[in-house]
Amino acid sequence: MPKIKSNSGAAKRFKKTAHGIKHKQSFRSHILTKKPTKRKRQLRGMKQVHDADKALVRRMVPKL
Repeated sequence: MPKIKSNSGAAKRFKKTAHGIKHKQSFRSHILTKKPTKRKRQLRGMKQVHDADKALVRRMVPKL
């Protein structure tokens, strides 16, 4: 039986925590001058993957 390969792009984007899977918030990498300070502040930090998406992430990265 061959080994199951992880999706290498997804493996870099998601990390396992004690309470689920965390990911970086999108819309924070460029074109920041037109975004309000409040929006940029709220996009900081890591977020939890939604329950509806956990199955997709686990299929892409089975080692999580």
